[in-house]
Amino acid sequence: MKVRIKFGKYGELKFIGHLDIMRYFQKMMRRADIDIKYSTGYSPHQIMSFAQPLGLGITSDGEYMDIEVDSTKPSKEMIDLLNTYNVDNIRIYSYRELPDNAKTGMAIIAAADYEVRFRYPEKISFDLKSDWPRFMEREHINVTKTTKSGESEVDLKPLIFDSHVMEDGLFLKLSCGSVVNLKPEVVLGEFYKFMGEELGEFDLLLHRKELYARGDDGELIALEDMGRDIE
Repeated sequence: MKVRIKFGKYGELKFIGHLDIMRYFQKMMRRADIDIKYSTGYSPHQIMSFAQPLGLGITSDGEYMDIEVDSTKPSKEMIDLLNTYNVDNIRIYSYRELPDNAKTGMAIIAAADYEVRFRYPEKISFDLKSDWPRFMEREHINVTKTTKSGESEVDLKPLIFDSHVMEDGLFLKLSCGSVVNLKPEVVLGEFYKFMGEELGEFDLLLHRKELYARGDDGELIALEDMGRDIE
C-alpha cells in the first residue's frame, strides 16, 4: 500500500538539512514500529521519498513524504502514533492512502505556496501594497541565470502563478520541481533590484504553505488531496 504523509517543520529545525530530515524519519519509522516496506538486494532500505527538499532556514506547513507499507492502522491512529514519537518542531498532519498506480510526489510536483515576511520591516523603504503590483504588471521579469554551460536569460513572470500582498508580507505561488524550481528569494531579489535596493542574505522570513501537482484537467491540486483517509 502506498501512503502519503503530510508534515510541518518549525522552529530551530529550519536549520536542519534535508539529508538529516530523511535520516530522522527513517529512525522514527523504526521507533514507532511502522510496518514499512524495504527494498530488496544487498543493502535494503526503507521505501521512502520526499516531494521537494526544503531549503535551509525555511519553515513549512506543507511537506510530503511517500512511503510503502505492508499493513497499517486507520489514518487518525497513525497520525497520533507518529506524533507520539515526534520531536516538538515536526508535526504530522495527514496520512492518506494513494492509488496503486500513483507516482511519487517527487515525480509530479509542479508548484508551491510561500509566505514571505521581512525580518527588519522597519528598514523597508518601499510600499509593498503599491510597489508590488507595479513590479508584477510588467510583461517580462527577466533574470540572467548562470549554469555550468554558461549564462542564459530566464523570464520569471510565467513561473509566478499567483501573488498578493498580505497584511504583514507577501504570498507567492511559484513553479516548483526538478525541471523548473523558482525560489522565493530569487523573486524578491529581483523585486528589490526593481526598487533600486539590494536584498540582504538574512532579510527574509520564508514559510512554505503547500505543494501541488497538476491534475488530469491541468489544474493544480494539493498533494494531500490526491489520496484518501484510511478508515
